[in-house]
Amino acid sequence: MRTDYHIHTPLCGHATGAPRDYVLAAQKAGLEEIGFSDHNPMPTQFDDWRMAPDQLSEYVKMVEDARDEFPDYPIRLGLECDFIPAYEGHIRDLAARANWDYLIGSVHYITPDWDVDNPKHLKRWTEQPVEQIWQAYFDAYTKMVESCLFDFLAHPDLVKKFGHRPEGDLSRFYHQTLDAAAEAGSILEVSTAGLRKDVREIYPSRDFLAAAHARHIPIVINSDAHAPSEVAYEFDLAYTLAREVGYTTVMRFEKRKAIAVSIA
Repeated sequence: MRTDYHIHTPLCGHATGAPRDYVLAAQKAGLEEIGFSDHNPMPTQFDDWRMAPDQLSEYVKMVEDARDEFPDYPIRLGLECDFIPAYEGHIRDLAARANWDYLIGSVHYITPDWDVDNPKHLKRWTEQPVEQIWQAYFDAYTKMVESCLFDFLAHPDLVKKFGHRPEGDLSRFYHQTLDAAAEAGSILEVSTAGLRKDVREIYPSRDFLAAAHARHIPIVINSDAHAPSEVAYEFDLAYTLAREVGYTTVMRFEKRKAIAVSIA
């Protein structure tokens, strides 16, 4: 059973295609169900790559309309929520505002004004050691894990997006995060989106994923699609990677419950 739960809509301002276009793409790709998970609104307009504070009901209706159009095809309702310290209460409020099938946690901001994957901030990578940037990212990711607010956690090593990596064994950055994930019972996303970015690598890396498997941390495989053509993008590579490091199951989601299914 193959699914894709990390799919965006035009409400985020950087995705194209109506929900029905993503559903049709998913059916063509042979997926058995999909889920939408656009970027969560913030109390005020926090940045230019998420829905506006007053658009949450519009987003939910978009997904409900797709469900009405495709009544025999499972379409899950999710939300990708940025973990930003001091906004935990806002996430809890969002969790109560719809009948979600899952909430995704993600880290983009490593400082209040630096979303580390945003190309407009590329110059900052030359202004401080890469080591410090990676440490800040994984410190934030570990705090997200420890919050236990989310049903699964997105693109675990997103910090590598532009190809900047510290020297040496990178496990020193993510072992603390993985230990916390194992303790919290977290589920990690394996995302093919990195194959479309400068790094040209799945999120997370093979070593990261192998370390997750060694800790018995479950996974879900997604595309982070921002266009219908990206649904199930290079899923064969992701499933092969998961099998090679030892995974035999992935998770599906419904009504905020995770269910293990055999890898396809």
